[in-house]
Amino acid sequence: QVQLVESGGGLVQPGGSLRLSCAASRINFSIYAMAWHRQAPGKQRELVASITSKGNTDYAQSVKGRFTISRDNAKNTVYLRMNRLNAEDTTVYYCNGYFFSVATGRTDYWGQGTQVTVSS
Repeated sequence: QVQLVESGGGLVQPGGSLRLSCAASRINFSIYAMAWHRQAPGKQRELVASITSKGNTDYAQSVKGRFTISRDNAKNTVYLRMNRLNAEDTTVYYCNGYFFSVATGRTDYWGQGTQVTVSS
């Protein structure tokens, strides 16, 4: 069974930094695009950042210039470096792996989420 396991969340002061990690297992990681989403209570899930299998990245406007997504295919891990955090970044962050196939369409896998709290 495919597993995506996030780590690195926690409590940080405004202006601080965190690095989230998502380790994938039982998956051909290198062919999957990976993404980080977040969802605050009562709100829709928001795509924060994504990285294709070739390493092309994209970011939500709200995090552009502050967050950096990267991947290490040798470690089957995707990272989200978050700098200059503010209270609006407080929420649960989810790792997502997805792959498109002509035969099967889109396949998605999700992690269980990791809480990020920005507070003084």
